[in-house]
Amino acid sequence: MAKYIFVTGGVVSSLGKGIVAASIGVLLKSRGLKVTMQKFDPYINVDPGLMSPLQHGEVFVTKDGAETDLDLGHYERFIDENLTKYSSVSSGRVYKAVIDNERQGRYMGKTVQVIPHITDEIKRLLKKAAANTKADVVIVEVGGTVGDIESLPFLEAIRQARREFGEENTFYIHATLVPYLKAAGELKTKPTQHSVKELKSLGIQPDMLVLRSEEPIEQENIDKISLFTDINPEAIFQSYDVPIIYEIILNLKKQKIDELILNHFKIENTKEANLSRWEGLIKQIKETKDKVKVAIVGKYVSLHDAYISVIESLKHAGWAENKLIELVWVDSEKTTKEQIQNKLKDVDGILIPGGFGQRGIDGKIWALEYGRISKIPTLGICFGMQLAAIEFAKNVLGLKQVCSDEFEKCYNDNNIIRKNYNNRFKLGEYVTYFKEDSKIREVYDQSQTRERHRHRYEFNHKYIDRFEQNGMMITGYNRQIKAVDVLELVDHPWYIHVQYHPEYISRPLKPHPLFRGFIKACVKNQK
Repeated sequence: MAKYIFVTGGVVSSLGKGIVAASIGVLLKSRGLKVTMQKFDPYINVDPGLMSPLQHGEVFVTKDGAETDLDLGHYERFIDENLTKYSSVSSGRVYKAVIDNERQGRYMGKTVQVIPHITDEIKRLLKKAAANTKADVVIVEVGGTVGDIESLPFLEAIRQARREFGEENTFYIHATLVPYLKAAGELKTKPTQHSVKELKSLGIQPDMLVLRSEEPIEQENIDKISLFTDINPEAIFQSYDVPIIYEIILNLKKQKIDELILNHFKIENTKEANLSRWEGLIKQIKETKDKVKVAIVGKYVSLHDAYISVIESLKHAGWAENKLIELVWVDSEKTTKEQIQNKLKDVDGILIPGGFGQRGIDGKIWALEYGRISKIPTLGICFGMQLAAIEFAKNVLGLKQVCSDEFEKCYNDNNIIRKNYNNRFKLGEYVTYFKEDSKIREVYDQSQTRERHRHRYEFNHKYIDRFEQNGMMITGYNRQIKAVDVLELVDHPWYIHVQYHPEYISRPLKPHPLFRGFIKACVKNQK
């Protein structure tokens, strides 16, 4: 059967246990194993789809159309595997499934309880993640912190997993903080001791500790933690601060973390890990000096995690072009047209990311107008494409009354952006076909692409002829549901807008061609 690695966290949240889990995934995959990942989220929401990006960061969409936690984006970027709806499990999803089963009489009149019904559903989803991907190893991050009341059913389920799956098929990693107190001038191990004690009280003895710290930890402190937690020093690893998150992969490899895990699972005859491409990338990043300045214009800029996949995709493209990305954050809501234009005067490119609703649209439209008129490379994504259509219709075609069904009631069929054919979210992967001799086809160097979508509104076909007669071409099209996927301006160095979300499939070692094309245009704009 599949092997399961469970990663829990202690002391504080935001320890980076997801990055540690993903780094281990990279190492095991490089040894020839098929790896998938799963996230247990304790919140009661069924999924993050209706959560504000300012509450929880971006919503990441999987290939099969699941709206998930942003951590799944980190997982995919690290291990370069497409995850599925089984990779994202919230308390809400688990409880909903159990309640639905109860309402349908599947429990034959029994009293429904956390144990065994909730924990059994969690274990069912554990097995489903393995079966769905045929993975050798499933790495599971348990969200929250040990001691949180919300995560107790998940911790109980993974405790039961060892009994059910076998010790040789389960491995517990506990990530915990070792803080440095500046006033005392020393690292403190007591929080880690208490965190492990709390985990043990729930019936889970960690097989490994990963210590999170600002600086490398001396062996003396490692030995002290070992003594108080009853974990061998050889099974205590460090994840200290690094300037580039992908360096964590190399740091854990140096500590031979993969070998200890493989020995526990009794997995032999794996190939040696080849991390040369990661080593080359990190070396290149550290040696790169030149920068490209890109403005991100949105209404969630106070929390950068709301655009984390966009940020990472820009970085990937920049590294491929030997450039570092300097971001200029522009709040589209709390600004005037003059302020927008002043902020955009010195940038090399403008990016309008996805979003929803009327709030902050004026700032985005002003930015799109400035990018169009000033011939600055401009990329619009999803809602960004829709607003580019509205801006063009109003300011070039002179159709001052055009609007979108999304944020205002449209009269006399002025809805240039209207609800799609079934008024449902279009989620997951679809095929886009590119028009011959278009810039977008040149960027991709292929006739079609498979991209992930997350939207309910689409370009109104009624306006296609007027747009194309005035230089805004429809160059990407979904034949399956007859939807416009790409708009590009002919008389402009680089003004391309897409209905899909290319940021979801960009990887550090495989930057997305659209972002790379955008950065190339930004570099050219500098000269």
